[in-house]
Amino acid sequence: MSTKYRFRDKYRIQLREKDHLPPHVQLTGGGLDVLICLQLVEPMRGHAPAAVLREALEWVRAHQTELLEEWKRWHP
Repeated sequence: MSTKYRFRDKYRIQLREKDHLPPHVQLTGGGLDVLICLQLVEPMRGHAPAAVLREALEWVRAHQTELLEEWKRWHP
């Protein structure tokens, strides 16, 4: 598991080495467990406060290419 981004002193966006398709990251912390699709940059499962989700999606969107490349390296 690799933490890619930490924000608001409790939330993390993680990319996990051994995970299932489709390509995604996880928004965790503060009791959250939200899967964010890397291809569509939208939540696949779970719920988060709107402001937290908005910040997470903005970061994922800004780093989408590198996150997808890393996913492909770990999941050939």
